[in-house]
Amino acid sequence: MSIHIRRYLFRFTLLIPIVWLLIILILLQSNKTSTKSSDNIQAKDYNSNHRPGRDADKADTLAPLRNNLAPTIDKPAHVEFSSESVRVIHEKPEQVVPPQLENAKQSLNGPGEMGKAFVVDKDKLTPEERRKYDEGFQNNAFNGYVSDLISIHRSLPDVRDPGCRKIDYKAPRVTASIVICFHNEAWSVLLRSVHSVIDRTSSDLLKEIILVDDFSDMEHLKKPLDDYVKVLGKVFIIRQPKREGLIRSRLAGAAAVKGDVIVFLDSHIEATEGWLEPLIDPISANRTTVVTPVIDIIDDSTFKFNYGAVSSVSVGGFDWNLQFTWHGAPERDRKRRKHELEPIRSPTMAGGLFAISRIYFEELGTYDAGMDIWGGENLEMSFRIWMCGGTLVTAPCSHVGHIFRKRSPYKWLTGVNVVKKNSIRVAEVWLDEYKKFYYERFNYDLGEYGDVSSRKLLRKNLQCKSFKWFLTEVYPEQFIPSDAVASGEIRNVLAGFCVDGGTNHHDHHKPVIGYPCHSQGGNQLFLLSELGEIRRDDGCLDYPGGINDANKDDKVIVYPCHGLKENQLWQYKE
Repeated sequence: MSIHIRRYLFRFTLLIPIVWLLIILILLQSNKTSTKSSDNIQAKDYNSNHRPGRDADKADTLAPLRNNLAPTIDKPAHVEFSSESVRVIHEKPEQVVPPQLENAKQSLNGPGEMGKAFVVDKDKLTPEERRKYDEGFQNNAFNGYVSDLISIHRSLPDVRDPGCRKIDYKAPRVTASIVICFHNEAWSVLLRSVHSVIDRTSSDLLKEIILVDDFSDMEHLKKPLDDYVKVLGKVFIIRQPKREGLIRSRLAGAAAVKGDVIVFLDSHIEATEGWLEPLIDPISANRTTVVTPVIDIIDDSTFKFNYGAVSSVSVGGFDWNLQFTWHGAPERDRKRRKHELEPIRSPTMAGGLFAISRIYFEELGTYDAGMDIWGGENLEMSFRIWMCGGTLVTAPCSHVGHIFRKRSPYKWLTGVNVVKKNSIRVAEVWLDEYKKFYYERFNYDLGEYGDVSSRKLLRKNLQCKSFKWFLTEVYPEQFIPSDAVASGEIRNVLAGFCVDGGTNHHDHHKPVIGYPCHSQGGNQLFLLSELGEIRRDDGCLDYPGGINDANKDDKVIVYPCHGLKENQLWQYKE
């Protein structure tokens, strides 16, 4: 009996390792099958969500250039995971636009990090790279090639004044909806705009980001963008069925917002640390306050983030061409504040970036829907805010970078000077008797500007003040042409030539020229002020050569009027 028991125990002992071996083999086979299935699903999802379907000849020009924007990857075989990144292994190279598979440990030494300039020597590029470089400028009016080399999550320095960082803003009582309109915007620039807002905004304050596509026709702004924003949570896209322009696109975005405050931004910006609280805090205290940030300059070629000190904060003005101008904050407004970090009054705003209460925006009459595309809407909104009981300020503690382009890359086939049309609508509704100073610039050739009766009724219903009040109380620094001693052309009677030159801020430090007189005003219209200045708006004729050392090579230049006479003192004798 004992022998049989020992025999069974011996057999049982031999079976145990065999059974365990079989179990291990079964588990390994099951795990292998599961892993293969999971890999195929992951790879399939990656491609279905992130690779745009488009022609092969378009892929190279539309896709971004580097690993953080357009990684050259292969068709999926499996996905490898590590603690820092996701890597997709493929068989055949193919361009893919999204997603952003960046290393979580972002290097601060990468291109453009901390807002530093990234300079590309275009002469050292290959022919193919040079083609992309040139196309980047041509299509965007900024260096799209360099932008694509810079992370869409790039780091920026904290450009705020140290005192701003110590301000303890009240617990948020309002939420903000960001409205960004775009048309054929560069992929990397648009996403950098969006991510800068997401990355540097408290989730408690950010209600949503609404992207309004003004009928873009570039492929990367269609399904690839739809797929990309799906994973961002609070980002939504509104598609315009036809080209509407900035004004009506902003109206479409504003109609969809759910937050308490609307923050309008351009599509080529970068928000900095702590940018939103200084914008919405004054609105939380008084909803009739409209707030603009300090607009810092992002270089259009190197993408360097340029910023200035609090003491150099500029405010908005305008000239009698009804063009927006920048100028230093007047001393009287500086003295209104308890300290230099408080918001400062601004007569006008550039219009691209500002925050306004959603309810107040509606009460104030939103935008003039009769305006086309863009231009003039910023001054119209500025005049309306001030004249109808509101306040427009700039917040020194809020900084947003903006790419200032030297030209517009967009083309319109309207056959109408839309800026002139829009500006005439502004003049007719808001400038009262002062509109003549604008009309004189083009000899009262108003043309067709549409029906403004509803906007005049809005002004009446809002019980708005006069434009004279605006010039007296809000912008007394503005030069008024009726205060001039004389106005007209500066003509050489025998030669039939007139002094010709622009005087807006773009023309400062440039010489005036002699040009055949055309009697159309414009660049040949000048005014003689009581101070002896020959000027138009903020630009004065300046002769740096002096009397004693004059020679034929001296130039008369346009220089900002300084009121000190000296090189800007002229005498007219009949």
